[in-house]
Amino acid sequence: MSSTRISLFDFSDPKIRTLHLTWFAFFLTFAVWFNHAPLKPLIMASLNLSGDQWKALLTLNVALTIPARIVIGMLVDRFGPRHVYSALLIFAGVICTAFAFAQTYTQLAIIRLLLGFVGAGFVIGIRMVGEWFPAKSVGLAQGIYGGWGNFGSAAAAFTLPTLAVTVFGGEDGWRYSVLITGILAFFYGILYYARARNTPKGSTYFKPKRSGGLEVTSRKDFWLYVAMNIPMYAILSVLVWKLSPSGTGLITDTTAYIIYGMFAVLFVFQFSQIWKVNREMLEHGAPESDKYEFKQVAVLGWAYFVTFGSELAVVSMLPAFFLETFEGMSLAAAGALGSAFAFMNLVARPSGGWFSDRFGRRKSLTLLILGLSVGYFVLSQVTGSWPVVLAVIAVMCCSFFVQAGEGAVFAIVPLIKRRMTGQIAGMTGAFGNVGAVTYLTAYTFVDASTFFLIIALSAIAVLFLAQLITDPKGHITEVLPDGTVQLIEVS
Repeated sequence: MSSTRISLFDFSDPKIRTLHLTWFAFFLTFAVWFNHAPLKPLIMASLNLSGDQWKALLTLNVALTIPARIVIGMLVDRFGPRHVYSALLIFAGVICTAFAFAQTYTQLAIIRLLLGFVGAGFVIGIRMVGEWFPAKSVGLAQGIYGGWGNFGSAAAAFTLPTLAVTVFGGEDGWRYSVLITGILAFFYGILYYARARNTPKGSTYFKPKRSGGLEVTSRKDFWLYVAMNIPMYAILSVLVWKLSPSGTGLITDTTAYIIYGMFAVLFVFQFSQIWKVNREMLEHGAPESDKYEFKQVAVLGWAYFVTFGSELAVVSMLPAFFLETFEGMSLAAAGALGSAFAFMNLVARPSGGWFSDRFGRRKSLTLLILGLSVGYFVLSQVTGSWPVVLAVIAVMCCSFFVQAGEGAVFAIVPLIKRRMTGQIAGMTGAFGNVGAVTYLTAYTFVDASTFFLIIALSAIAVLFLAQLITDPKGHITEVLPDGTVQLIEVS
């Protein structure tokens, strides 16, 4: 079989088995992470929640995902995706079961906050798939992993309400539906540990030389790395602000100020860890053979900001957009049409990875970001006078470029520095969540048309940044335990 092709149903091929094992692990983490959303009316009625309390749950569900992706990335590089994915799935099962049996709002809130860690599962598979597939097909493989796994949230939205109302029924129907996703995650975690392997037989799993932060290879990259952490703390502060009296009022001003102070202390601590990891490099420089450009990571982070970040934001508001724009549309119809954006994941993200493999990394990313900026500009022009069919076509076309762009981003991530792929994926993925919170915060101040225009303009800015990407060529190097230098093909 050619290394440029992927035969998805050749289960005799170990890398194909690994791909299927891993995308389904991601699928389950996303199903667990978003299993509460489609059950909103049932959960609210069962525990007598207010609208503000529900909005706070949604915020808490994503709050820890930003730092969790960084932490999970470090753990993956250190312990391997097999152990970390298995542990995360088992953890997801236990916490999800606790959510199913929660009796108070406080319990719901704490558990939902912890479930934010489950949203970091995506990062794990990026390293796993990168280990198993060669450079010429890694983009397509990553696209299949991301696109099919990401469909877990849509699958939960379609199946859990039916299970809760039709199959189980009663006041506790939602609890049993949530419980099923937890049980599946728990036992799949055990299966994943039994069946998955970190690398193909005979390959070496390279680990970072030091823990606590990314290793960079120049002073300029060191300060760029430090600067790239600031937006994550800023957006976490925005989430706290949303919970403070200035937002939903679910925490006091005093509590908010304490959390802000904790963020400041954490940033100082993180800076000390980054300095510790890179102290030797800052004093003596990095070996020429070990150098890589951190600007690649920075640009990919901002590219994911406008791709995945905008997807999460738009999926959250699209049903309401259809309902408010087209007079007489039913709630069910608006929800179904809004789901068109997420459905494109099944084909769009693999397509973006394939484009990157076939036509070049920077060129593909550039064209896809240009396409999504045009797509969002078109959506900003949609009014109630448009035919609904035309509006849906515009949404689906825009969605294709958004999700194909996500595939193109993660087609590059595994090709930068093998031993730190988890951390690079973690930072890139975290910026997707930063983008989502940024766009949704902007949406609270503007109308839908302006919201789409803001995304389009920010995408144009990232389009220029994307020109700084250097297509990976030739080989990257890693050092075996015995000191032997190993070349890893990246083109």
